[in-house]
Amino acid sequence: MVQTILSIVGWFGTALVFGAVAVRFVRPEWDQYAVGAAWAGLVCVVLYTLGQWREIIEFFRRRQARYGALATVSVLVALAILVAVNYLSTRENKRWDLTAGRQNSLSEQTIKILQNLTEPVKFVAFDRQTDMERFRTRLEAYAYQSKNVSAEYVDPDTKPIVAKEYEIQNYGTVVVEYKGRRERATSESEQDLTNALIKVLSGKERTVFFVQGHGEKDPARTERDGYSAVADALKRDNYKIETLVLAQQMDVPANATAVVIAGPTSDLLPEEIGALTRYLMKAGKLMVLADPFLEPGKTLPNLEALLKDWSVSLGSNVIVDVSGATNEPSLAVAASYPQHAITDRFETLTVYPVARSVEPTDSATLGRVAQKLIETGQRSWAEASLDTLKSAAGVKLEPDKGDKVGPVSIAVAVTAPLAAPENQPASAPAPGAEEEPKPETRIVVFGDSDFPTNAYGGVAGNPNLFANAVNWLAQQEDLIAIRPTQPNDRRVTMTARQQQGVFLASILVVPALIFGAGILTWWRRR
Repeated sequence: MVQTILSIVGWFGTALVFGAVAVRFVRPEWDQYAVGAAWAGLVCVVLYTLGQWREIIEFFRRRQARYGALATVSVLVALAILVAVNYLSTRENKRWDLTAGRQNSLSEQTIKILQNLTEPVKFVAFDRQTDMERFRTRLEAYAYQSKNVSAEYVDPDTKPIVAKEYEIQNYGTVVVEYKGRRERATSESEQDLTNALIKVLSGKERTVFFVQGHGEKDPARTERDGYSAVADALKRDNYKIETLVLAQQMDVPANATAVVIAGPTSDLLPEEIGALTRYLMKAGKLMVLADPFLEPGKTLPNLEALLKDWSVSLGSNVIVDVSGATNEPSLAVAASYPQHAITDRFETLTVYPVARSVEPTDSATLGRVAQKLIETGQRSWAEASLDTLKSAAGVKLEPDKGDKVGPVSIAVAVTAPLAAPENQPASAPAPGAEEEPKPETRIVVFGDSDFPTNAYGGVAGNPNLFANAVNWLAQQEDLIAIRPTQPNDRRVTMTARQQQGVFLASILVVPALIFGAGILTWWRRR
């Protein structure tokens, strides 16, 4: 009697479960009743199963049942492993770039910017649906580096209202949104996307002035001795490049983010030094690249006095490097760098043609702290006797004649706090505005102005180091890193004879080898 009742309960529970499933599809509005019916059916089935415990135990005593149970458990374990792997992969994914030129990997600069994001950034790509994959691949790499990055893909033909809202005129446009600001990129390249990201994060354009009028390097000059390549790199970091003739203005413009004096061949006027002094006293940012003079007695007394006042000393020498890294001793090579924000994780070679030593002075007045940035190797020295550089006998280390044994410092960075005017409290930032970094005076001095020129732009470390120094001066430490590079051209170029050889090998040689292998196999089996 009990077994009969349990059988009825079991069938009734099964009917309730199937009925609940059917209700979910046929009458979704009865969902609350379906849930109750499902639970009631489950209870009925469990009661029926418990009532059959003797039969269940007897069934599992059979050999076939044990084998079946083992197979079922194995299948369930395999399914559990697959589910666990998929679950973990959706939350903790890892990417590997196996291309030779690491074309699918982001640069250190981009990764550093993305990982320092504290607010959401949205990338909106507008293109035809058939061409959207190129943006999807690149933007997934950006989202992989930061949880604050999201991407949306819009076909302007199917969503014209969204395209009109973003004022999209061309296919292949990416809009970067951050705190209500928008910037555009016109391709999926890392340089364009990161450039737009930098602009939207900064919210304003910064201006770097290159001083002219004393034989300095020209940022617009495209010849070997010009700075056009590094100027373009600064523009990609959202800097505006302008020239400045101090003798005509007698004051540094108020919108100057940094001032660069690159390789002056004549000294600055006292009035110009005064303008720079006033600028530095108001948390100004200055970079000086001063080449050594091979003519005996030629110096830059006014500029050297200004730098000495800020704890930097220019040496009257030329650095000689006999390490063998280059065939020319006057090309100084640096591979290791003292700890500083400019050279943080910087492990790239830099080359300095005809450089002089730059040392921090012992005195640190008014809180002016000078630190070494770059040092040459052990097999180098600062040659004090400039006449020996031109002699046919060559140069040699002579410490007794004033030569300084290496490593030799080639660059120095100086920081100094801004003294707030008395009885004037610091102003608090406006609500919702981005907090500006604490203002301070910053100076970078290099003993060579040729390393950032177009002629030495092929040395990867040179333009990166120059850009890092400018970003440090502008107090934009987030931009200090190795910048994106263009992918290498890996096409195979063959002569007509080589092309003919490849053709004959694929049409005649390879089929002949296969045919010969078949004949050999047949002969052996015969």
